[in-house]
Amino acid sequence: MTIKNQVQLITYPDSLGGDLKALRYVLETYFYDICKGGVHILPPFPSSGDRGFAPLTYLEIEPRFGTWEDIREIGERFDVLVDFMVNHISQKSDYFKDFLQHGRSSKYADLFLTLDKLWSDGNPVQSDIDKMFLRRPLPYSTFTLRNTGEEVKVWTTFGKTDPSEQIDLDVRSEITKRLLTSFFQKFQKHNVKIVRLDAVGYVIKKLGTSCFFVEPDIYHFLDWVKQLADSLGIELLPEIHSHYTIQYKLAEHGFWIYDFILPYRILDTLVNKNSMQLRKYLQVRPHNQFTMLDCHDGVPVKPDLDDLIDPKEARRLVDVCVSRGANLSLILSDEHKGEEGFDVHQIRGTYYSLLGCDDDAYLAARAIQFFTPGIPQVYYVGLLAGENDLDRVQMTGEGREINRHNYTLEEIEQSLNKKVVQRLLKLIRFRNEYEAFDGEFEVLDSANEEVILAWKKDNSYCRLRVQLTTMQSTITYVDKHGLVTQYVI
Repeated sequence: MTIKNQVQLITYPDSLGGDLKALRYVLETYFYDICKGGVHILPPFPSSGDRGFAPLTYLEIEPRFGTWEDIREIGERFDVLVDFMVNHISQKSDYFKDFLQHGRSSKYADLFLTLDKLWSDGNPVQSDIDKMFLRRPLPYSTFTLRNTGEEVKVWTTFGKTDPSEQIDLDVRSEITKRLLTSFFQKFQKHNVKIVRLDAVGYVIKKLGTSCFFVEPDIYHFLDWVKQLADSLGIELLPEIHSHYTIQYKLAEHGFWIYDFILPYRILDTLVNKNSMQLRKYLQVRPHNQFTMLDCHDGVPVKPDLDDLIDPKEARRLVDVCVSRGANLSLILSDEHKGEEGFDVHQIRGTYYSLLGCDDDAYLAARAIQFFTPGIPQVYYVGLLAGENDLDRVQMTGEGREINRHNYTLEEIEQSLNKKVVQRLLKLIRFRNEYEAFDGEFEVLDSANEEVILAWKKDNSYCRLRVQLTTMQSTITYVDKHGLVTQYVI
């Protein structure tokens, strides 16, 4: 399969109308020419937490969303991308429940990373933990085996509860590889074309390391998964939030990567009306990337932009976003906080709100994204120019819900009538259809108050000019009759 160089939509299975059947209706009714690159359906599987990211299994679809047949039908018209939480599975899964019931004699026992696989006596050593990149205060949870009463510590990288809902898998064990293979076969059978390897950077646990992107072990695992995916005609998209050099290593290894630098760079450019850093970045970044501005989490800051941003300048930009209603995800590990204690992991809010609900600034951001080489993804809230959902944050106590509003069909139709959304849809259609985007890219010289980007292929040519002082964005292009035409976004 070849990934289409057109716009992809990102959505939860229940966020556009309520379930997968409604999602299919919305896609086919309103966005048939918008999501030509496909649709990334955030985890539709049975899950015990983290809005789908603590899956019980991949062999079923959460009944309130629909069935695997619904995914297959969406996949007949749109390339489907699904998440695969390769690092962990739910503690409520049949696999882990069997382990708790039968202990070491469970047929699934070797799926999980009990601490005796790292420390021979099963007791963690603090000096080893101090070296690790932690996503919770301790990287393990304690459970009691029902058949013996033994307390056993199991690796849990993620999770806000204790014990965690997300139990890490031992990716070195044969039973884990067999299970992962069965999941991929299920994907292939139901028209899944792309699989995002969520949190894949954490799969290797090795004492004396950060237990994050451990080389060369991580490549051995990725190569195994790629061989499996290739055999089934599935593309892979590893998801890793890390220092940008690690992302680039993945790109050099032949993988698609996420451009987690671009959302911040564009935000900084538009807020501070200075394109210098963005232009420098666009000239050196790898092209085999998926681009995005918004997603179900937030705008990445640390560690993705470590050594690329000045902490004082970053703090000022963060403060602007907070003044516009954003909230923050913070780095937990003291060792991995930046200079002067700068600890912002992600800025959480809708991208439209982060830009002050300024239509022209928002369209400028999207235009720059679409002219940046790579596969452009648009999050469903961003597609509808949604604003911060502060009520949902207050109701759930979860900061990420600020950008996870669930739209009814009526709300979708209302949003489609907004001028900013109509302008965005027109821009997406241009990005999807104009053939120069399969050609050669150039960052043109400009003053710091401008961004000028261009694409050329054969007789097709298009140039984007964003004037940062006015936020006016103009595309100049050669139309199908060979005439030079201007399009003010």
